[in-house]
Amino acid sequence: METTFPRLLLLHAAQRPGGAAMREKEYGIWQSHSWSAMAALVEHIACGLHQAGLTRGEHMVVVGANRPRLYATMLAAQALGAIPIPLYQDAASAECVFPINNAHVRFAFAEDQEQVDKLLEIRAQCPQLEGLYFDDPRGLRNYREPGLVALDALIESGAAFAQSHPSFFRAEVDRGLPDDVAAMFFTSGTTGNPKGVVHSHRTLLDRAKAGADFDRLTHAEEVLAYLPPAWVGQNIFSYGQWLACGYVVNCPESAATVTIDLKEVGPTYYFAPPRIFEGLLTAVMIRMEDASAPKRALFHACMALARRVGPALMDGKSVGAWDRIKYALGNALVYGPLRNNLGLSRVRVAYTAGEAIGPDLFSFYRSIGINLKQLYGSTETAVFVCLQPDDQARADTVGIPIAGVEIRVADNGEILVRSPGLLRGYYKNPEATAEVLTADGWYHTSDAGFIDAQGHLKIIDRVKDVGRIAGGAHDGAMFAPKYVENKLKFFPHIKEAVAYGDGRDQVCVMLNIDFDAVGNWAERRNLPYAGYTDLAQKPEVYALLKDCVEKVNADLAADPLLAGSQISRFLVLHKELDADDGELTRTNKVRRGFIADKYLVLIDALYGGKPEQYIETQVKFEDGRSGSVSATLKIADSKVFAPVKAAA
Repeated sequence: METTFPRLLLLHAAQRPGGAAMREKEYGIWQSHSWSAMAALVEHIACGLHQAGLTRGEHMVVVGANRPRLYATMLAAQALGAIPIPLYQDAASAECVFPINNAHVRFAFAEDQEQVDKLLEIRAQCPQLEGLYFDDPRGLRNYREPGLVALDALIESGAAFAQSHPSFFRAEVDRGLPDDVAAMFFTSGTTGNPKGVVHSHRTLLDRAKAGADFDRLTHAEEVLAYLPPAWVGQNIFSYGQWLACGYVVNCPESAATVTIDLKEVGPTYYFAPPRIFEGLLTAVMIRMEDASAPKRALFHACMALARRVGPALMDGKSVGAWDRIKYALGNALVYGPLRNNLGLSRVRVAYTAGEAIGPDLFSFYRSIGINLKQLYGSTETAVFVCLQPDDQARADTVGIPIAGVEIRVADNGEILVRSPGLLRGYYKNPEATAEVLTADGWYHTSDAGFIDAQGHLKIIDRVKDVGRIAGGAHDGAMFAPKYVENKLKFFPHIKEAVAYGDGRDQVCVMLNIDFDAVGNWAERRNLPYAGYTDLAQKPEVYALLKDCVEKVNADLAADPLLAGSQISRFLVLHKELDADDGELTRTNKVRRGFIADKYLVLIDALYGGKPEQYIETQVKFEDGRSGSVSATLKIADSKVFAPVKAAA
């Protein structure tokens, strides 16, 4: 698109000044911000930042939850030609040091006291950080730090400047060009320091518009912004496409109220990673298990019908008249109330990405009338590479290449992408840029996959993670750990899985239980437990998970390529994997190498044939304190199956 984010803001403000641009919930009440009010707010913040000394080409950090004033600050920085860098609000203070110093950040927006404390804690390591602007003043009344200023004060001074220089803001916006750098997103840094992904207005808006055109999005859409703004996916949905389409973005009151706010907003366009959809379904199934016998019978009967005919109805395929009548009755009694209870009754398009989604989970949502689809992309591609058409949504693919995208499969199975949305490069890291971008414009995704006969892209695993079994009955067989882990996580009782097997004679996994789902399961069986560690080691829980593992093995045995990836042994970890403990990235991806080093004694026990292993692990609590968790973990063997031979 031949425009910039601030220009689009002014365009929407001119076209429908009184229309709602954003809403935020405060003290249980939804407050609306019109396009004209947003434009005025951005102008005043921009003028205030100009007076403070923010210059064209400079970087500015923003850290906090989704809030209109956070997005207004990003727009204000862009209006001056500066580059916003959103950081994860749940990141530890030490994680902020590298991005701030790497980009030589002098100014930062901090949402509240928690974020201010975080930035003040690292100020000695970031001596150039001179201006901190906070939005929520609660708890900050007695702070007397140099450069710590309320955003309200910045807005007030900016408003006075704007009044005496009425043409300044518009002139600055007009100086901006589509190919100017618009934002920088730091990758999660699974190995080494995170990398700053540099995007221009053109790359971000081109992909935002391509995605909007694909799904016929308009300014009438309602979106709930509840995932971290630092994640490029949330940024595209609640910032890039917000300005490309002009729809309404709704900001929940807090993370704790998202489920309630989802029901109140009733979004028409919705995005969530599979874990969110898993959590919603788990909550539904827990409630159904506690319901009366007649209600459970009605639910299961209607869901059996929905699984049989619902996806066909969603795809516009032919369904018998009697089945249509029964489905309509089920819709009135079960599916409609269920969609409403989930907050998804108005959804026209729902997307999931980031991880593979289980076929049963995927089918569940489509069977009850929710147009759930998958997409494929990354920070480096400005998200949109492949999307699924409404009538071609499948659990085993990530869709077809959309407008402007070319895909090529390298000899080693790696997916290469060429697109108008590709990153300009990694900031101050030409070596890393050269590793992923070829001279003729192809981006190395590091994902292994292939294009199927219908033109859909299928992803197997990360190229670097695809390995081989060495020794044993399956010597030389392909091992795809992510594929195995995702199949395990399709079960509601398994929250996380980490698989090992490359260069070894068998596959072993470490599991995390879903505490809510397994806890409810245990309570219904009158099985007492004293917390996560105790519940995870119950023999009954091991039997439950063993059944899940062996079902996965049976599925793997039917795949000639992956029959060697069947799981021989497993254990259940004594603690949940946590980003604060370095075991997950901030986007909840497993850091397999880090975990292998941290839990080496467990891996040795798995492969050494031991029946149990004692371990003590250091953990970090939410209040910043450190402690330890210890337990003797049981190790279980699981049944493996002979590979199923293809029919002649």
